[in-house]
Amino acid sequence: MSTLRPNQLVIKAGALPPSLMVRHFKPDEWEEFIERSALQCEVNGRKYHQVKRFGGPGDAGRDVEARLTGALTVDQWDLFQAKHYKAPLTPGEFFPELAKFFLHLAAGTYPPPRRYFVCSPQNAGPDLHDLIASPAKLKQRFLTDWAAGKTGMKNLVSGLTSEVRAVIDAFDFARIEECLLRDLLAWHAIDHVTHCRIFHIEAERGDDPTMPVLPTEDELIYVEELVAVYSEQGSAARTVEEVMRTAYADHFTDCRMEFYCAEGLKRFSRDLFEHDEFAKLLDMVLKGVRTAVSSPRHSVGLDRLDAAVSRASSLTLTDSALHGRLRGGDIAGTCHHLVNEKKLRWIK
Repeated sequence: MSTLRPNQLVIKAGALPPSLMVRHFKPDEWEEFIERSALQCEVNGRKYHQVKRFGGPGDAGRDVEARLTGALTVDQWDLFQAKHYKAPLTPGEFFPELAKFFLHLAAGTYPPPRRYFVCSPQNAGPDLHDLIASPAKLKQRFLTDWAAGKTGMKNLVSGLTSEVRAVIDAFDFARIEECLLRDLLAWHAIDHVTHCRIFHIEAERGDDPTMPVLPTEDELIYVEELVAVYSEQGSAARTVEEVMRTAYADHFTDCRMEFYCAEGLKRFSRDLFEHDEFAKLLDMVLKGVRTAVSSPRHSVGLDRLDAAVSRASSLTLTDSALHGRLRGGDIAGTCHHLVNEKKLRWIK
């Protein structure tokens, strides 16, 4: 038996994967990306109270400030340092920013953060990674290089005063962590709509479910309504098996096929959309077909069914998030789903 092609999110033709696309961001776009990611991040099961991007001149060494509480207090905020380079981050690129951080910490610009996150599109290179993984070595190397004016800090030597050194000595370098790109992307993806828009990701509809030979319990209501429609037309059939031996067999099967087309759309909505877009579509269709079904011109159920399907097929449904992925049979199938949910009836 062949495997059904699944519903999935795919990158549009010609677009780069997110992990590569971020490498082409401008520095301010990288900061905005980190800000949006931090907005979705949870700390101990709770999102940050406030996330604000500074960036640029005057940021005091904090590109993004994420507060755990309303006030900016000791250990109740996280600092996200955004460094955007064409290669993995090196100590020479990071240390000057860290020096700026300690200068502002000593000046009282802000209190010590709970975490200092280093964010770079290609993460930290081997040298910086190993230093961050060993806080004691990081502190020693940083202090030694600053005092000697090495690793990009040649013009910062005079800033290493006794007061600043005391702040560095008191600071726990284990608070400095590398924030991996994969984690930033995972947080960013929580805001599904924004993530897909920025990274050119679209929902691809897979194969619709295969219609079983006999109706399932999930089809019971609309199937019974169809049997009643045929009975009203003079059919003596009272069960599905009996209907399948009458002139109504093809119509019955076609209606079921339409139901399963719409069922595929329903699962597509469930699998890939944040909100229940299928329910919204059903509501649009219901509002559009209600007067056609209730028209006094229709005296029998088959006429109401045909009127509903005809009206539904003529509706403009571009406001639906599913509009671009509709297939033949979907809209007719929504009418049967509405019956199955007891929102429409063919027999009065």
